[in-house]
Amino acid sequence: MNLNEKKILPPKATIKPQKMINHGTERVDNYYWLREKENAEVIEYLKAENVYTHKMMDHTKLLQKKLFKEMKGRIKEDDVSTKEKHGNYYYYWKTFKGKQYRAYYRNTSNDSSSATHEELLLDENKEAEGLEYYKLGFFKVSPNDNFLAYSVDTSGAEEFVIYFKDLITGELFPETIQNTSYTFAWGGDNKTVYYTTLNPQKQPDKVYKHVLGTDPSIDELLYQEKDEQYYLKLNVSNDYQYLFLTLSSKNTSEIHFLPLTEGRNQKFTMIHPRDEENELEYYLEHQAGKFLILTNVDNAENFKLMQTDIDTPSINNWEEIIPHRKEVYLIDIVPKQAGLVLYERIDGIKKIRVLANNFDYYIDFPDEIYTTWKPIHLQESLVNPVYSSPLIQFNYTSLTNPTIRYEYDILTKSLHMLKQEEVLGYKPEEYRTKRLISTAEDGSEIFISLVHHKGIVPKSDQPLLLYGYGSYGYTIDPQFLSTRISLLNRGIIYAIAHIRGGSSQGRPWYENGKLLAKKNTFTDFIACAEYLINEGWTSKEKLIIMGGSAGGLLLGVVINMRPELFKGAVVTVPFVDVVTTMFDETIPLTVLEYLEWGNPNDKEYFDFMLSYSPYDNVEPKVYPHLLVTAGLNDPRVQYWEPAKWVAKLRILKTDNNLLLLKTNMGAGHAGKSGRYDYLKEITLYYAFFLDILGIDN
Repeated sequence: MNLNEKKILPPKATIKPQKMINHGTERVDNYYWLREKENAEVIEYLKAENVYTHKMMDHTKLLQKKLFKEMKGRIKEDDVSTKEKHGNYYYYWKTFKGKQYRAYYRNTSNDSSSATHEELLLDENKEAEGLEYYKLGFFKVSPNDNFLAYSVDTSGAEEFVIYFKDLITGELFPETIQNTSYTFAWGGDNKTVYYTTLNPQKQPDKVYKHVLGTDPSIDELLYQEKDEQYYLKLNVSNDYQYLFLTLSSKNTSEIHFLPLTEGRNQKFTMIHPRDEENELEYYLEHQAGKFLILTNVDNAENFKLMQTDIDTPSINNWEEIIPHRKEVYLIDIVPKQAGLVLYERIDGIKKIRVLANNFDYYIDFPDEIYTTWKPIHLQESLVNPVYSSPLIQFNYTSLTNPTIRYEYDILTKSLHMLKQEEVLGYKPEEYRTKRLISTAEDGSEIFISLVHHKGIVPKSDQPLLLYGYGSYGYTIDPQFLSTRISLLNRGIIYAIAHIRGGSSQGRPWYENGKLLAKKNTFTDFIACAEYLINEGWTSKEKLIIMGGSAGGLLLGVVINMRPELFKGAVVTVPFVDVVTTMFDETIPLTVLEYLEWGNPNDKEYFDFMLSYSPYDNVEPKVYPHLLVTAGLNDPRVQYWEPAKWVAKLRILKTDNNLLLLKTNMGAGHAGKSGRYDYLKEITLYYAFFLDILGIDN
């Protein structure tokens, strides 16, 4: 592509200076006015940027169609999930050719060929008709199988409406519950439900009890959290005996419990009050009349396991079961009637450990680098076969192996594959994966997961896509994506930088990439890029990068620091206006995230954040090719952050490289909701990469 041949002029946002003075430092924001969502000029500007992006990418239209056809062609469009037993039924979902969403069913038979007693419970495709966005939050059937509760978001703003359906008559109940969050639970009497609602900052802060068939305006408020640094959620114990109300900040937690079985006390009881001074975290499960406690008490930074009697849950009565191990990050626990299953991370790799019937062993997996995780079950049950059975289920995948759902007997050690993601035309033997190790500025080892076509050997002219995130302790594990094959088949190497700020090497790896240690995240990513170049995997002219949300912050910082290292970047819904956002307590998540980024009302944190904030550090120089996305209804990263960033870059950058902004006008943080519409977003990203790399087929 010859950019000089492009005669299309980009839109330019009007400059309206807004002065801000903090701690004696004056900043001028020329595009602060783009926050005015109801201002027609703002919408016109965003639409103009969309038109510009469309025109500038119009020459890739055939390539995008080809990519979309490839990606869609790998999907088994007519598909069915594994079936999960709940009461007298097996529950499952199906997808159909040409349909964007799932349909949910149940059957009295587990035989996939038997449709005699199949009942359609909810068809998302019908529900989504005429809507630009549709997302199902939860789908939960009552313990007696007679009632369905489900929640829906139709804007992308993550504000859900709860609906109730009588599965005997097929009729909806008259009541709906507005402004709810993701979490929900049925009580044991088949008529009581528990849910959470959002405060003005779009954070869950209240727990209500609702009785089916009554007016939600009279629902009983069971708990309200007034500290905005704490996120409230509900979850249910694995045996479905207890409802847990978990309140968690970035470094402290507090849990209350409530018995779910009918006839028991229906009030929450606190386990142990929040201890912010010692940054105490603890998380609960229940097994055989005792609470299991995953906790960092007594400086157990990678967590240990303790237990206590339900009647005396105070911390003074906690008894250690599994001690803290410096080299092992204890992530999660799954109690079973037959024993205990632990999810651990050792040397950057997730492992499953089993303690049952005098056994203590790890489940073996075939790949060098892989990931595994506990599946989210479609249903839970008060008489939970998942708990009482020695069988566990887990998902397994690697960069070359599509996701497999396994069933495993922890007593006999027998493994049974329930379902493997079917990727049409894909041959895993055609690809190779490996782990590399880069060195950070301070000498720390940084793992890089890498996948490529088997014909690729390290040489400097090889194109490579490097992905990064590095925040909130969230680890980007090496997971299979069928869309990625379109890049691998065109000779592009794909790599993940497991940088600090994530937890790939344990909780300290996260702690050393947040607050005043945040710059480790950025320098780690640069170190990975330099390593891949120096080792001959790619070159500056062939290295492209991608990241979203807090990963967009990462990319915004590194292209300010070292723009010459990268050919181009796709930056999705990026958090780039760090200082201004963190001063604004009316924005969702701001106060909650003081413990991630720092509170700018403290001058030390203000100065530090200002030193790296991507928006505040844009300056006149050459930047890589950039495709930036936003979601108009995004509650996590407001649309104006990427919009302001692009507007400022457009004025200051000194190059002729592409700078594109694509705003989803009817969606939020996750982009389009339909499975085909989402693929079209991926094709745009990939076409952008291929175009700037000069790959036109």
